[in-house]
Amino acid sequence: MPSRRFADGEVVMGRWPGSVLYYEVQVTGYNDVSHLYTVKYKDGTELALKESDIRTQSSFKHRKSQSSSSSPSRRSSSRSRSRSPGRPAKGRRRSSSQSRESKDEKKKTVQETNLALLVLICSFIVCENNTRRYNGEPDSTERNDTSCIILEQKLKPDMEIERVLEQYNLRPRKEEKKKEEMYSEKKVFETIKTIEKPSPKTEELEFGGRIGTFMLMFFLPATVFYLLLICKQDDPSLLNFPPPLPALESLWEPRVFGIFLLWFFLQALFYLLPIGKVVEGLPLSNGRKLHYRINGFYAFILTAATIGTLLYFEFELHYLYDHFMQFAVSAAAFSLVLSIYLYIRSLKAPEEELAPGGNSGYFVYDFFTGHELNPRIGSFDLKYFCELRPGLIGWVVINLAMLLAEMKIHNLSVPSLSMILVNSFQLLYVVDALWNEEAVLTTMDITHDGFGFMLAFGDLVWVPFVYSLQAFYLVGHPTAISWPVAAAITVLNGIGYYIFRRANSQKNNFRRNPADPKLAYLKFIPTATGKGLLVTGWWGFVRHPNYLGDIIMALAWSLPCGFNHILPYFYVIYFICLLVHREARDEHHCKQKYGLAWERYCQRVPYRIFPYIY
Repeated sequence: MPSRRFADGEVVMGRWPGSVLYYEVQVTGYNDVSHLYTVKYKDGTELALKESDIRTQSSFKHRKSQSSSSSPSRRSSSRSRSRSPGRPAKGRRRSSSQSRESKDEKKKTVQETNLALLVLICSFIVCENNTRRYNGEPDSTERNDTSCIILEQKLKPDMEIERVLEQYNLRPRKEEKKKEEMYSEKKVFETIKTIEKPSPKTEELEFGGRIGTFMLMFFLPATVFYLLLICKQDDPSLLNFPPPLPALESLWEPRVFGIFLLWFFLQALFYLLPIGKVVEGLPLSNGRKLHYRINGFYAFILTAATIGTLLYFEFELHYLYDHFMQFAVSAAAFSLVLSIYLYIRSLKAPEEELAPGGNSGYFVYDFFTGHELNPRIGSFDLKYFCELRPGLIGWVVINLAMLLAEMKIHNLSVPSLSMILVNSFQLLYVVDALWNEEAVLTTMDITHDGFGFMLAFGDLVWVPFVYSLQAFYLVGHPTAISWPVAAAITVLNGIGYYIFRRANSQKNNFRRNPADPKLAYLKFIPTATGKGLLVTGWWGFVRHPNYLGDIIMALAWSLPCGFNHILPYFYVIYFICLLVHREARDEHHCKQKYGLAWERYCQRVPYRIFPYIY
C-alpha cells in the first residue's frame, strides 16, 4: 500500500479541479481505501483530491525565488540582443510603450474571459436551482447576495487569478491556449459535477447498522400486526400484551391476496396511461436525468370513479374491515417478495445506478435500505410508483371502508362526526400530496435512498394500515364529540395544513425561480454549492416548518378518537419520532454538503422543529 505523504492539519497547495490553479488548503483527512485527501479551502469548501494534485508550499516558494533570481539577467541579455545599435532612443521608448499596451491588452482579455466565465456559471446555477428542490431541506439566501457571488468565490475571479499566477509563477507559456482549456464550458461543468459527485460506497450506516436493520425487518411487521390485533379488542390498551393471537391459517386467504394483486396492478395500469405531463428528475451521479409522468391525481380520480361504480353495483366495501388483518399479511408478503426481486436485480446494476445510501457491501443493510437507486422496468419506475400510488390512495379507500363498516355495524344512517373528521382530514392530506406530486422527486426517498425492504414495506404496508389506525379504531370504539369540539379540531388541522403547505410552496417556488419578484422579501445565506439557505419567511422561523405542520395535523387526526386510550395517538408519537429522525438525517447531510454556511444558518435559525423548544 502506498504511504501517506501529507499529515492532517498540514497546510499545502491544492489544485482546483478542472483548472491549473493551486490554492492554499489544509489537509483534514485521508481515505486509506480510495487514497484521496480531504482538504479544506479558505472559503470553507471541502473537496477530495489525489496526492498528485497536492504540493508543498516550499516547492512553490522555491520556484518563485529561482525564477526571480534568474529573470533579470535573461531580461537584460534579451534586451541587449534585440536592441539595434543604430536604433534611436525614441524608437526604444516607443517599443517600451507598445510593450506596456500589449500587456494591458492581455490583462483586459483575461478579465473579459473571466467575466464571460462568471456569466456562464451564473446561468448554470439559475438552471440548477430551477430544477433542484429538496423536501425538508432549508433553501436560499440573501437576495442581494446572488448565487453568482458563490461561484465568483469558488472559481476565483480575474484579479485573484492574476495574483496567484504572479505569486507562484504558474502563468503558462501559451496563455491563450491554457485559458481556452480552463474556461471552456466543458471544464466548468466538469468542475461542478466533481464537487457534487457522491461517494461510490456507503461508509456511514444508519438505523443501527447491520444489526439494527436486521432487527427492523422483524420489528416493523410485528408492530403493524400488534396494533391491528390490539385495535380489535374491547379494551385496546397497549399494556395488553401479548394480544390474543389468531390461528395461523386464518391469517392467509388466497382471495384476499388476489384482491390485493388486482389493486396493485390496477394502479400500475393507471400509472402507465399517457395522461399528465412528463418532467425531469434531479441529475444522477452520471449527469443523466430520468423522466417521470405526473399523473397521480388523475389516478386518484379514476380510482374514485372505479370505487363509485363498485358501490353502485352494491359491492360490499366493508369487506376490507372484516378481512383487515388478512389484507395486511398479503401486503407484507408481497412487499417481501418485491424486496427480494429488487435486491437480485440490483446485483447486475451498474455502479453509477446504485443508491448512495445503500451501497455498503453488507447484504442485510443493502437489502433493507435498497441497493439500487431507481429500479425500472422499461420506463416503469418501481420506487416512484410505490411512493404515492398503491399505499397512499389505498389509505383513502381503507378509510372509506371503515366509514361504511361503522354505519353497518352500529346501524347508522350517516357516519359519526368523529369518523367524518378523520376521513376528511386525511383525504385532504392525500389529495394535496397527489396534486403536488412533482415535489416528491426532490425528497430523500427518491434522490438518496434505494428501493429495498424499508421503502417497499413502508409504502405498501405501513402507510395504508398504520395511517388508517384512527378510522379502524373508531369502528370498534365509537366516540361522540360535540360540534364546538369538532370546530376546534378543524381549526387545529387547518393551522397545521396552512403551515405545511405554505412552507413547502415557499421553498419550491424559490427553487424554481429564485429571481421571482414575488420572493424579493426573502433573504438567504449563500453556500459553496450554489444553493442558498433561507433565513426569512417560514424557513427562518424554524429549520423544518413543514415537519411542524405535519405534527400539528397528526394531532388533529387523533383528537376525534377521544382520550380513553393512547392507541389512536400512536401515530402522533410515531410521527414525532420519524420526523426527529429525518431531521437528524437532514442536519447531518446539510452539514456535510454546506460546511461553514450551514453553521452560519444554524446560528441564524436555532430552532429545528418546535420554536423555543427544539
